[in-house]
Amino acid sequence: MRRPAPERPLDQLPTLKLKLSVVILSAVAVTVVVFFVGLKLGLWASLSGAAAGTVALVVVWFLARGITSPLREMAEATDAMARGDFSRRVTATSRDEIGALARSFNAMASELAETDRLRRDLVANVSHELRTPITALQVVLENLVDGVEPPDPETLRTMLAQVERLGRLVKQLLDLSRLEAGVVPLDRQPFDLEVLIGQAVRESQLSAPNVTMSVSVEPPDLELEADQERLHQVVANLVENAVRHSPSGGTVSVTACRRGDRVAIEVSDDGPGIPDDEVARVFERFYRPDTARSSRDGGAGLGLAIAKWIVDLHGGEIRPERREPHGCRMVVTLPAGTVVAPRTPATRTPPTRIASNRTPPRPAGAAPSARGTSWP
Repeated sequence: MRRPAPERPLDQLPTLKLKLSVVILSAVAVTVVVFFVGLKLGLWASLSGAAAGTVALVVVWFLARGITSPLREMAEATDAMARGDFSRRVTATSRDEIGALARSFNAMASELAETDRLRRDLVANVSHELRTPITALQVVLENLVDGVEPPDPETLRTMLAQVERLGRLVKQLLDLSRLEAGVVPLDRQPFDLEVLIGQAVRESQLSAPNVTMSVSVEPPDLELEADQERLHQVVANLVENAVRHSPSGGTVSVTACRRGDRVAIEVSDDGPGIPDDEVARVFERFYRPDTARSSRDGGAGLGLAIAKWIVDLHGGEIRPERREPHGCRMVVTLPAGTVVAPRTPATRTPPTRIASNRTPPRPAGAAPSARGTSWP
C-alpha cells in the first residue's frame, strides 16, 4: 500500500525556484522574528540566536520535506522495479518540475507494467499455441508407430493440418518480429485497389461459402501507391477475421473510397462485435475476444497486430468501430500522399475484374459513380 503523503504546503507554487525562494525567505523571517522576540523577553543575545536558528531549521526541514518527498518515493519505486514490482507509483500533486517528473515517472511505470504483462502473456500464448498442434501430432504419431491406427489419408491430412498450423504461427511471429524491428522495406508501386480487395475476398470466401461478401470501390478506378503485398496482407487479415466471426448466412462488406485527403478501406461484419472494455487491446499480440472459437478456427491472434504495424509503416491509421445494430467495422485510412491520380482511359490497360457484370464506360466529363460487386 502507498504510504500517506507528507504535508506539502508549497505544492501549489508553479516552479522549484519559487519554492526554494520561499523556503529561504521563511527561514530568514523566522530567524529575525524569534531573535527579536527573545531579546524583548530579556534573553541573552546568544540564547535568542540559538533559539532563532533552531526554529528556522525546523521550518526549513518541514518545507523541504514536502519538496523532496516525490524524489524519495521515486527512489523507493525504482528499487521495487528492480525487483520486478511495477505496481509502485509516486504521489504527483506538485505543480513544479519535480511534480512533472513524478507524473512522467508514473507514466513510465505504467508502460513498464503493461510491457511486462504483454511479455508474460506472449510467453504463455506462444507456449499454448505451440503445445496444441505438437501434442496432436505426438498422439497421432504414437498411434501410427504402435499400430493403433493405419496410416490412412484422413490421418495424414490431420497431421498435415497441424503442421500447417505450426507453419502459420511461426511465419506470423517472424513477420511481426521483422515489422517491429523496422527491417521490412516497403515496395511502393501503384496498383488497382479494387483488384487487390477482390482477390483477398475470393481467398477468404473459399473457407466460408455460407457468408455473403460484397465489394464496393468509389471511384471504380481508384489506385493506390503502396506495398501491394503488405496491403493485401492487411485486407486479407481483416476479411478473414470478419468471416470468422460472422454467423452462417451473414454478410461481410468491404468498401474503399476517397475521404478528402485520405483513402479509407472498411471491412464490416455481422458478428457479435468487440466488447467496449476490450477495444484498447484489440491490436495486442495473441488477443482474441473469443479464445475458444478463434483457437478452434485456427486464429492465433496475431493478424491484427501485424495489420497495425503494416498500416503504421505506410503512415496510416487502423481502428475498430461499432456497427449498428451489431457487428464490427474495421477502418483503415491512408494519407493522400499515397494516392495516385487515375490514368486516362486511352493509356490505361483494363485489369482483370472480380466479376463479369462490368458497368459500361461513362461519357467523357461525367462524374464517377460507385460500383459494387457481390458474391452470394
